[in-house]
Amino acid sequence: MSEFTKTLCPYCGVGCGLEVSPPAQLGKATNRDSEGNPTWRVRGDKAHPSSQGMVCVKGATIAESLDKNRLHYPMVRDSLDREFRRVSWDEAFNLITQRIETVRFTQGPEALCMYGSGQFQTEDYYIAQKLMKGSLGTNNFDANSRLCMSSAVAGYIQSFGADGPPCCYEDLELTDCAFLIGTNTAECHPIVFNRLVKYHKKNRKVKMIVVDPRRTPTAEAADLHLAIRPGTDIDLLNGIAHLLMRWNYIDTMFMDDCTSNFPAYAEVIRHYPPEMVARQCGISIEDLETAAHYWGKSERVLSLWSMGVNQSSEGTAKVRTIINLHLMTGQIGKPGTGPFSLTGQPNAMGGREAGGLANLLPGYRSVKNPQHRAEVEEFWGLKPGQISPNAGLSVWEMITSLENDAVGLLWIAATNPAVSMPDLERTKKALLRSPFTIYQDAYYPTETSAYAHVLLPAAQWGEKTGVMTNSERVVTLCQAFRQPPREAKADWEIFAEVGRRLGFEKEFAFTNSAEVYAEFVQLTQNRPCDMTGISHEQLAQGPTQWPYPANKAESVFIDTETGLLSFQPEEETFFHKEAEKKRQYHTLRTGKRLYTDLRFHTPDGRAQFGAYYSKGLAEPPNPDYPFVLTNGRLYGHWHTQTRTGRIEKICKMHPEPFIEIHPRDAAKLGIVDNQGVEVRSRRGQAQFPAKVTKAIAPGTVFVPMHWGSLWADNAEANALTHPECCPDSLQPELKACAVQLIPIPVEVTVKNHQLQSSQCKLQSVPLKS
Repeated sequence: MSEFTKTLCPYCGVGCGLEVSPPAQLGKATNRDSEGNPTWRVRGDKAHPSSQGMVCVKGATIAESLDKNRLHYPMVRDSLDREFRRVSWDEAFNLITQRIETVRFTQGPEALCMYGSGQFQTEDYYIAQKLMKGSLGTNNFDANSRLCMSSAVAGYIQSFGADGPPCCYEDLELTDCAFLIGTNTAECHPIVFNRLVKYHKKNRKVKMIVVDPRRTPTAEAADLHLAIRPGTDIDLLNGIAHLLMRWNYIDTMFMDDCTSNFPAYAEVIRHYPPEMVARQCGISIEDLETAAHYWGKSERVLSLWSMGVNQSSEGTAKVRTIINLHLMTGQIGKPGTGPFSLTGQPNAMGGREAGGLANLLPGYRSVKNPQHRAEVEEFWGLKPGQISPNAGLSVWEMITSLENDAVGLLWIAATNPAVSMPDLERTKKALLRSPFTIYQDAYYPTETSAYAHVLLPAAQWGEKTGVMTNSERVVTLCQAFRQPPREAKADWEIFAEVGRRLGFEKEFAFTNSAEVYAEFVQLTQNRPCDMTGISHEQLAQGPTQWPYPANKAESVFIDTETGLLSFQPEEETFFHKEAEKKRQYHTLRTGKRLYTDLRFHTPDGRAQFGAYYSKGLAEPPNPDYPFVLTNGRLYGHWHTQTRTGRIEKICKMHPEPFIEIHPRDAAKLGIVDNQGVEVRSRRGQAQFPAKVTKAIAPGTVFVPMHWGSLWADNAEANALTHPECCPDSLQPELKACAVQLIPIPVEVTVKNHQLQSSQCKLQSVPLKS
C-alpha cells in the first residue's frame, strides 16, 4: 500500500483531517521513531474543511503511540489483590454475560452501569445505547462528556430548544469581534486558534477579547484581556449586558420577533452596574466598558468557550448568559456570529447525537419525553415502556452508588476515571468497592486498570472504521489503516457480542460498522441533527456537515403547535412564507449554520432568555484555604496521558507538572522558582514544583490536569477538586477549589527532584499469560 488513508485526529473536538501512510514506501526510507521502531507517517489533510491541512504536535505524533504498552488479550482476576490471567474472548464474554444476568436477577437493571468516552466512534456509542437503554432497560450509561460538554448541552437545549453549536469554523474568519471566555484555545484547540489569530492579524479592525484568570498564550493575542476572579463569569456577562442596555446596543426588533423572557433578564442585569461588576471581577471599569463597546459596536460577534465555562456549579447558567448577549444584540444565525462551544473530545458531539449521556436517547431525544421513548422503542422493536422514563445515573452518581453498594456491575470503556474524576481519593475508594468492574481500553497499564476485574483489549484509532463529529457538526469517516494488534476488538463489536450472548441476536446482527451507522442515522430523521443523508459510502467522498437529510432538496416544516411535519421541495418554500409566520413553522435546512431563519426548536419557535444572578464558586477561598486552584490542559498533552505520555517528543515538551503562582503570593510565602509546594484542599493534597509567573492572577494558582499516579508522584490535580456540580447539567466544578500552599524546604525539593530524575516513572507492567 502506498496511498495515504484519510482519517481524523482522535484528540480534541477541532476534528482535524489527517492522512496516514505505512512506515515503508517504495523509494523512501522506512519511517521510524527514536527507538528504531517503524511508525506510520502522518500529515494534515489539506482537503479537510475544518483543519485545511493544519495539524498540531499531538496529531503529528499520534502514530508513535500505536504500539506502546498495548493491551493484547482479555484478562481476568477474581479479586483486586490477585494478578490478571489471560483468558479467551469466549471465556471473557461468558463471564460478563453471566454477571449481567445475575445482577439483573438479584438487583435489577438499575444496578448495571456503563461509563463511556468521547473517544468512542459514533457506532460504538450507538451500540452501547441500544444494549444498555434498549435491551437491558437501564439508562445508566454516562460518558466523560459529562465532565466536558454537558453544561453546553443543557444551555443550548434551554435557550434554543435543542443541542448543537449553531456556528461553523468559517465564522472565525468572518467575525468583527471574537469573545473567548473560559478557553485557552491556543493550547487546547490550536488549529481553531490558528485560523482565528491569522485572520485577526490581517484585519486589525477585528477585536479579540479573552476572559481568563491566566495570561495564557490565547490571552497574549487579545486586544483586551479580562483577568477576572474565578467564579465571576456571570457578574462580567451581566455587567456587559447592563452596559449594552444602557447604551442601547440592542436589537429590539429581533428580541420582539424571535425571543421570550427578556423582561426577567432585564430585571436581573439592572442589578449589575459597572462599579459593582468591576469590583466583583477584579478588573477596571474602563476594561469592562471597552469589552461592552467592542461587543455593542460590532456587526458580527462570535463567542467561544470551553471547560472554563462548562466545568462549573453554574455551568448551564454561564452558557445561557453568554447566549443572552447574542440574543439581546441579534448576533445569531448570520455569518461570523453566534455562541460556539468548543468541544473537548474528538467525538463528544457524535456521542450527543447517539444519545450518549444518561439523560439522552439517540437523535437528540430525552429519556424523560414519553414521545421520544416511544419513537425509539418502536424503532428498536421493544415493548412499550421498555425504556426507563428516569434519567440514568451520571458518572458521579455512579461513584456515590458504589459507596452504598447499589451498583452490581460497572463497565468502563476508553476513559480513565481514576485520574479524571473529582475528589479523587473518594473516587478511588468507591472504585475499590465495585463488586465487578469491566475495563475496556487499548492500553495497559492505566490508573483505572488497577480497579478492574476484567480487562478487554480495544481496537483504537486507525484499527477500526467509524464516524466522528467535530465541534462544527462536520461528520468525518475515520478509515482503519491497520489491523488491531493480537486479539483487540472494536468497542461496538464487543458491545454487540455481549448483546447477542444475552439473547438479542436479531438486535445486534451487524457485520460491520457501516451497517451500524446506517441504522443509527434513521433515528435522526426529522430531528434537529438529521443525518439521514449521510452514510459511510457517502462520507468516503469527503466530510459532511449536518443537518443533512436524505432528501436534502426538501425543507422540513414543523408546526410547533401540533408537532406535525410536512415536506415541501425547496422551490415551493417561497409560497409557505405566510403560513410559516402564522403557524410558527420551523425550517430545517442543510447549511453551515443553524437558525438562519431565526426560528428555534422551542414550543413557540422563540429563543429563551435565561435570567441568572451570580452565585460564585461552590467552594470560595477562606482564611484556612486562601487560594483558588484552577487547572487545565497543556499544548502537547492530552487528558490523562494514556497516549501522549508514551510519546517521547511530547514528554520532552512537558517533562513534569508544576504550579503557577503570582510573584506577590510567592513572596508572601517565601516560595522561589522550582521550589516544591505542597497544595492542600479539604479533600486531599499534592506536590508540585513552583513556577512563579505574572501570567496568573494574584490569589489564584494553576496546575495542569494530565499527571496521574503512573506519570508522577503525588501530582494529581483531582486529588484536590470537589464534586459539587451544576444542578442542570450535573457537570462538576472541576475548574475551581479552595486550597492552601505550604512551601517545601529547598533542600528537600532538590533531594526529591534528584530521586525522581533517576527513576522512570512509567514501566510496562507485565501481564501473566
